Formats: sequence, structure tokens, C-alpha cells
Amino acid sequence: MQPTYDEARIRAALTRAWSDETAVQWTPENPASGQCNVTAAVIADLFGGEILRTRLPEVWHYYNRINGQRVDFTDSQFTAPGARFEAPKAYEDHATTRDAALHGIPKREYQTLRSALLAELRPKT
Repeated sequence: MQPTYDEARIRAALTRAWSDETAVQWTPENPASGQCNVTAAVIADLFGGEILRTRLPEVWHYYNRINGQRVDFTDSQFTAPGARFEAPKAYEDHATTRDAALHGIPKREYQTLRSALLAELRPKT
């Protein structure tokens, strides 16, 4: 059964689903660190919408547009302890592809995050 799109619920579930198995930059203090590309791909696959990106120093930052709204599920990485980058001054919203977002990302990181997120979103009985 496909989970329903609920931004607040997904944000909370992602915080529990991210780990060092979904991105090597993950830390307990900054769980969203390094998770943007894999998260954007998983979210697009589960909930539709588009994958967008904005240029940061040396890297692209990936996020989504769902139902016409920009949603950056990993924006907490910019303000958490150990932040590697500052938040974008302005989001550029360059449309991109799932393949571009996952370029260089081990398939197991995607599969691990997708499985963990679905488990977190599953109704508790």
C-alpha cells in the first residue's frame, strides 16, 4: 500500500530512517547530512512530483517539488551541528532527473532508505 503524502509525517519518518547506511556523511547530530540526493529520489518515486537542484559550493543540492510546492526534506542539514554547507541564499529550482540525483550513489543506499522510510510510514498496529 502506497503511503499518503503528508509532509510533516514524512519529515519525522525520514529523521528516523536516515543512517550511515543511507549516506556516509550521516551523523546522529546531523542526520540529514549528505542525504539530499538519495532522499529526493526516494520521495519522487514514492510521491511523484519533480526532482530539483540548486548549486552549492562544489556540489549540487537536491530536493523536490510536490503538488507545485518546493519541499526540501533535508534542509535541516544546513543548520544542524557539523553542517558542511550553508543553506542556499536562493533556491535555483533547476529541474533534473532521478538518474542525475543518484549518480555515484550506491544502489544499496537508495534501497535502504526506501525500505526504512516505508517501514516508518507503515501504520502502527
